[in-house]
Parts: sequence; C-alpha cells; structure tokens
Amino acid sequence: MNNTRLFRLLWLSVAAAVVTISLKATAYLLTGSVGLLSDAVESVVNLVAAVVALLALHWASKPADEEHAYGHQKAEYFSAGVEGALIVVAAVAIAVTAVDRLLHPQPIEDVGVGLAVSVVASLINLAVGSLLLRVGRRERSIVLEADGKHLVTDVWTSAGVIVGVAAVAITGWQPLDSLVALAVAVNIVVAGSGLVRRSGGGLMDRGLGASERAQIEQVLSRFERDGVRFHALRTRQAGSRAFVSVHVLVPGAWTVQRGHDVVESVEAALRERLPYATVFTHLEPAEDPRSFDDPTLDRAARGES
Repeated sequence: MNNTRLFRLLWLSVAAAVVTISLKATAYLLTGSVGLLSDAVESVVNLVAAVVALLALHWASKPADEEHAYGHQKAEYFSAGVEGALIVVAAVAIAVTAVDRLLHPQPIEDVGVGLAVSVVASLINLAVGSLLLRVGRRERSIVLEADGKHLVTDVWTSAGVIVGVAAVAITGWQPLDSLVALAVAVNIVVAGSGLVRRSGGGLMDRGLGASERAQIEQVLSRFERDGVRFHALRTRQAGSRAFVSVHVLVPGAWTVQRGHDVVESVEAALRERLPYATVFTHLEPAEDPRSFDDPTLDRAARGES
C-alpha cells in the first residue's frame, strides 16, 4: 500500500474523531452524565492522537538519507507512545471528574436521546477503528494499528458507559454514573500502558516475532548443504520495516564468486519470504576459528575490533 492511502485513512480517523466528539459532547449536555462526559473526553484524545499519527507517518515515510541511513520508520513508535501517554492523561482527568461527581451527585436527564446519540458515535468509531486495525496489521503500520486499536477500545468503553447510564436511569442510583466513569478510566489506562510498552519495545530494537524468525530459519535451512552453515542471526523491527542480519559460513577453499553467489541467493530468498525486510549477510570461512568468535555477541561490546 502506498503512503497516500495510509494518509487518507488517518484523515478519516481525524474526521471520525471530530464527528464523535460533537455527538458525545451533545449526549453529555443533554444528560449531564459524567459517564458520557468521560466518553467524550476519550474522543478528544482520539483526535489529538490521529493528528500526531499523521505527523509521525509523514516523518516515517521519508526516504533514508545520510543522517538516517536506515530510514525514519521508528517515528511510528513515537506516535504510539504519545497516544498511549495521552490516554493515561485522559484517564486521570476522567477519574478526578468522576470522584468529584461521586462526592456531589447530580441527576441525569433526557437519557433516551443522549444514549441514542452516543450509540451513533460508537458505530462510527467501530467502523473506522476496524478498518484501521485491519489495514494496519496487513501493512505492518504501528501508526494505523495503534489508532485503530484505540478506536475499537473506545467502542467497548462507550458500550459500558451506555449500559451504566441506562442502569442509572432505571434504578435511580446516582453514584453508579460516577462508578461507570471510574471504570472507563481504568479500562483506558490498561489500553494506554499497552501502547507505551509497545512503543518502548520498538525504540529499543525489539527483534521480530517467533513466527517471522521461524520463517527465516526455514529459508536458511534450504541452503544448508555442501558445507554451508549459518549463525549470528539477528533481527529487529523498525515500524513497518524489518532488518535481518546473518553470518554465512562456507568452505574456505571456495572462490569469492561462489561464496558471493550463495549469499546473493540467501538474501533474495529471505526478501521473497519477508518483502518488508532489509537483509545483511556476512561471508566467513567455516574453517577459521575467528568465524565463531561472534555467533551471539557484538565484538565491539567485548572491546574487540
């Protein structure tokens, strides 16, 4: 998928956030429910997060340059981290408002109309969030996936709020409205902390998942013949891109051309299996003891040259 469509999807997220903020704010003004207010606050976070995602994607889509030889894809992790932090801040604001309302209960009004408006807003979030989540996973875009996951989480939050506010109208027990808002705060803290953890993992060069490593091992096993072996396999994820590094051991008596032909074939096969990966290989003679000095550690980390 080209970046143009990714940008269009994020602009769709911005538009959805604007619409849902308007609808949920209307629902709050109609009812006076702090639960519905908490739902509207989360939609404000959705809007800010979508704008941050747009900026991050713009930066991440820049080609590699002299300063950033490996590209700018890690900018996507900053977006996810900012979104997660914003969610946590929103949760704190919701909790403060809910506690104040718990101490000073107020009746809610026009519940039927207010909940109907909130349901419409939730359906919009569900449609847009599901689309972003599906495309984000398919295209390996943490920006889209994070934004979509947040919107879908917002739908479940809204569902809980709607049920809670309806229960308040039915039972007349006013504190339930504040308790619903507190539950919303806890729920979105969990979602936000998950995004922050994922962002931190990406910035710390987390390796590829077990499934992708298994695919790499499967490809390499096809070349393990005629004395060819592999070690020092390293992987890392950078936004939608992946990087794979592996040492290729061949018989020392081979010509440079024959060894080069093997590593070219290995790189091509890995790129075919993982089209989003940049592959680096290092050719070594299997008989040289120095070839086994660095199967798991970086020589520089041990003070070697």
